[in-house]
Amino acid sequence: MPLSYLSAEAPFAILAMFISALLIFRPLLAWRRSLMNTGVFFLICLAGDLTAGLLSGYLQPTAISWLREMSVFGEGLAAIRYLGLTFFNVLLPRVRVYISGILADILVIIGYIAWAFLRLNLAGVEFSHLFATSAILTAVVAISMQDTLGNLLGGLALQMDNSLEIGDWIKIDDVSGKVSDIQWRYTAIVTRNGERVVIPNSHLMKNRYAVICNKRQDVPQQRRLIDFNVDLSVPPARVSTAVLHDIQTARIANVSLTPAPLCLLLEFGDGYAHYQLRYWLIDPGPDDVTDSDVRHHVLAALQREGIRLAVGDQTIHLVQENKAHREEVRTRELNRRVGAISRIDLFSRLSDAEKQDLAHRLVTAPFAKGDVLFRQGDIAHWLYIIASGQAEAWWTPPDGGPQRLIETRGPGNIFGELGLMTGAPRRSTVVAITDVEAYRLDKDSLEHILRARPELAEGISVILEQRRSRFAALEQGHADGSNGPRSDVRSDASALGKKIREFFGL
Repeated sequence: MPLSYLSAEAPFAILAMFISALLIFRPLLAWRRSLMNTGVFFLICLAGDLTAGLLSGYLQPTAISWLREMSVFGEGLAAIRYLGLTFFNVLLPRVRVYISGILADILVIIGYIAWAFLRLNLAGVEFSHLFATSAILTAVVAISMQDTLGNLLGGLALQMDNSLEIGDWIKIDDVSGKVSDIQWRYTAIVTRNGERVVIPNSHLMKNRYAVICNKRQDVPQQRRLIDFNVDLSVPPARVSTAVLHDIQTARIANVSLTPAPLCLLLEFGDGYAHYQLRYWLIDPGPDDVTDSDVRHHVLAALQREGIRLAVGDQTIHLVQENKAHREEVRTRELNRRVGAISRIDLFSRLSDAEKQDLAHRLVTAPFAKGDVLFRQGDIAHWLYIIASGQAEAWWTPPDGGPQRLIETRGPGNIFGELGLMTGAPRRSTVVAITDVEAYRLDKDSLEHILRARPELAEGISVILEQRRSRFAALEQGHADGSNGPRSDVRSDASALGKKIREFFGL
């Protein structure tokens, strides 16, 4: 029997390797090459053990003894590695117990050392002489490997006290990035530029570093600061309200609304007030991209309120715009507004002079992607003319069911015409799906034209009734339980025309 030629320890090592292999090869598939190398090493040691048994009586007893001892020692090392992987990497995670990789490695190394001392003891080695010699050797090694040992102990400390974990975002000196690996000697972080920076563990232990975003939080977040200046003549409450309303209602990717954003007046400068918007970032990776999106929304919100960003009074403008140039700019903008009005069927009955007059009264209203132009149920006596970009209209059923996309409109279209002409609440929520350049037309700007030509109300009512009936059909279809709008809803342009005349006092 081949087993009779093996050492007494070999059957136990074979059993431990076999059971461990069954448990670890499937869960630790990524480690398969390393596991195979350990298995090959075990087979070589087992072959040496078997050879020592077969050659017993043919060679010097001392040679046979050394071959067997070295083979048994190697078998034990391989078995300890497999058992360590089984216990720390398979069994403990199954019961939701996790320890750091460095600590697991240390415990396995302790197992190697204990196995070595056991074999030496069985071989008859005197430990008192061994410890005296090893103490001197240890002192020499410790002095010569001071930095290396510092890195090893630093890596162990980082993982044992959980002050730093893989997945955390940290900043140390001028380097900022995500921790990708913690090894014995170093900690690796990946910066936003994709660079892999290796930092010695001893450096982390000796210096201060900031954990920007802790992965152990339910929702990892980082606070960001956006600074901007506004003219001193603008009331601070108006600035804060405009900015916060936009940030809280717009759909801006990677911006968290919990905790709520803040808009603070920090200081006064030469002719301006310095404000700071503080918001929370969900993923620190695309921080600059998100900051850019937020600045975009801040600028659009201020421009819609007619608030311009301020510059210091000491600023010197080196380029002077003469009267002819300013007139050219005004003419170009006026023609653009007239063109936008002319493409709208609601104003098709207006004369050229009336369109020119209406164009002068339009107010520029830009929206950033994700901004809400208005919400369903709002009461606002104005409409928006889209000059560029696109926006979606969403309808929410009265019973609070899921929102339904009604339509998408682009340049040459309007939103809010029923509210402008009749004072009715908004029938849908309109959201900008791209950056939108729009003009706002309010009731007062159109009223003087309708008072001069009341007959226009009749033509406008026909166009409005077509759009109103679509909402009525949608609501009726939802009430009946069908998925689409009803086709049998009657329209009444005369009633709508009467409502327009009453609203404008015609």
